[in-house]
Amino acid sequence: MEGNTGALSNLTILDLTRVLAGPYCTMILADMGADVIKIEIPEKGDDTRRYGPFKNGESMYYANVNRSKKSITLNLKSEEGKKIFLEMVKKADAVVENYRPGVMDKLGLGYDVLSKVNDQLVYVAISGFGSYGPYSDRPGYDIIAQAMGGLMAYTGWPETGPTRSGNAMGDVLGGLNGAIGLLAAVNGRRVTGRGQRVDISLVDGVTAALENGVVRYESTGTVPERTGNRYSTLYPYDSFEASDGQFVLGCGNQKLWENFARVAGMEELITDERYLTGSMRLERFEELRDIINNWAKDYKVKDIVELILNAGVPAAPIYDMEQLLNDEHIAVAREMFVPLRHPVIGDMHVIGDAIKLMGTKNGVRWPAPALGQYNSEVYKDLMGFDSEKLDKLKENGII
Repeated sequence: MEGNTGALSNLTILDLTRVLAGPYCTMILADMGADVIKIEIPEKGDDTRRYGPFKNGESMYYANVNRSKKSITLNLKSEEGKKIFLEMVKKADAVVENYRPGVMDKLGLGYDVLSKVNDQLVYVAISGFGSYGPYSDRPGYDIIAQAMGGLMAYTGWPETGPTRSGNAMGDVLGGLNGAIGLLAAVNGRRVTGRGQRVDISLVDGVTAALENGVVRYESTGTVPERTGNRYSTLYPYDSFEASDGQFVLGCGNQKLWENFARVAGMEELITDERYLTGSMRLERFEELRDIINNWAKDYKVKDIVELILNAGVPAAPIYDMEQLLNDEHIAVAREMFVPLRHPVIGDMHVIGDAIKLMGTKNGVRWPAPALGQYNSEVYKDLMGFDSEKLDKLKENGII
């Protein structure tokens, strides 16, 4: 998909991000067609170029979330580098950065300065705690966001203690919120005639994703307990044991519960006075879990899931990575694992786009770039620099 005909093909974004939250944000925008120019430190680049896993000496971590972008190098600590960046800002629609608050201001490149150069500029800043508030100066990583955003406290089992989500959910939510905020601000220019600053906090993103955790606390005055895989307000909505692995069952209302009881050959549970309502079943979830596990132990996961689905009740196997990568719906039909040939890594898969634009199709356009791979193209086409100037900038450590 190297053609730039996506829904965002009219946007030029200067990407100063590194690690995950920021690059995840600009990855979404790049796959949608935006011209994302990733500006990296000369000779060093994004930290994740040195994060494993590696293949043929190249970071697969970096390759996964930096596809569809153009890498250039620029030393923003040098006066010449700052001047070049300011000229680039005049031609850009947005800047995205995820430094600690205040870093860009110390460089003399904060929003107040950039907005004077280009009043249409959308400036997205992603940080651990946001740019204002008592904790704004604190460093932020995914585990910090999950801990203070409330997610860890009620993830896991009662006996395990607070548990971090297996993936970097804080960073991913921060990236998603950054992309949404940027697009809202781009449309906002049509409303106000100006760009604006978008302030994204990783902790805010996790907190906003707690859904009913807060109202459960406010309604009872009791801190929600960790419930493992079961849901906190109804049952059976949990994981169960088949003969060869685990599956999940989601009886989200009374009709689904009754349909499940029938397909499981346990119609008597429907009229059993102990399990008449969702709240009653929740109170006796341990009993029901044992009953369902005892029934499920004679089935294989594939067979029991098919049986339950045929009764119109939500059920699913619990996939590991191998199963996920080979699923005909997720991996193939929905293109959630995109095969890609990287010039150094070779054949690999990158995670696909969850947002499917059906008119202006989005998707992976090219592999993640080598450090400074697009220096010549971007500086010549966007800035009008000739080869002699590029050689001089490189010689002086500016690019």
